Amino acid sequence: MQGKIIKGIAGFYYVNVEGSGLYECKAKGIFRNKKIKPLVGDNVEIDVLDEKAMVGNIVGILERESELIRPAVANADQAFVIFAAADPAPNFNLLDRFLVMMESQGIPTIICFNKVDRITKEEQERIEQIYENSGCTVLFTSVAEEKGLDQIHKMLEHKTTVLAGPSGVGKSSMINKLNPDANMETGSISEKIKRGRHTTRHSELFYLGEGTYIMDTPGFSSMFLASMEKEELKDYFPEFTKYADECRFLGCVHINEPNCAVKEAIAEGKIHKTRYENYKLLYEELKNVKKY
Repeated sequence: MQGKIIKGIAGFYYVNVEGSGLYECKAKGIFRNKKIKPLVGDNVEIDVLDEKAMVGNIVGILERESELIRPAVANADQAFVIFAAADPAPNFNLLDRFLVMMESQGIPTIICFNKVDRITKEEQERIEQIYENSGCTVLFTSVAEEKGLDQIHKMLEHKTTVLAGPSGVGKSSMINKLNPDANMETGSISEKIKRGRHTTRHSELFYLGEGTYIMDTPGFSSMFLASMEKEELKDYFPEFTKYADECRFLGCVHINEPNCAVKEAIAEGKIHKTRYENYKLLYEELKNVKKY
């Protein structure tokens, strides 16, 4: 029987089998011996030990199509990052950190600005212009007015999507709109494990039906890119790529070098200044990281 791990806690893995439900499984010792750790999002083969109690063993992990390190999840097809368009005002530096993380791991990203009902058309256009060449799809929604939810549903269909965003942007409301059973599912897992000490936030997939999963990611507010080399950073700003070959120096990092085509593109308004300013801040941050 095949299913997908939607949650892992203290050696127990909760495997959703389409059409059958949720099985509580342990991973066979063979994985430990091979130093393979099952991840949330893994497609797995299970042996059912007790059909009535819905208990089994994971006996095989199917090949992973992708593997994210932070958050630790396998087979993510895309990331969906939610910020408020206002109340609170979007933190573009935090958003750009997330985009760099996803870009560096090869995960396409959809940016969603919620609470669009609270901004003017001009403000919406200003935000759109910042990200129009970022390689991301940009959406404007209003959960309160149920605006744009159908479009989101279509974009999530038949995919495993990592959902992220700071608190206060309407993320929980959106999850509840997209999946009214989310609370119920969480409850059924809690009921099954009955271990009160596991109240920490874990990465968890919510099943929305027919091969569609979303994953809410904890710990979004502190995105530190310490593991990256400063010279790599430029490669994760897609709008730079178009101009980088025209720079005078090979390996130009677009900071202080003369005859830099990227800086020229910024001066001409072809690359948005906000994105470049955040690039410089992140570059300085990486430059100042002590490598031990």
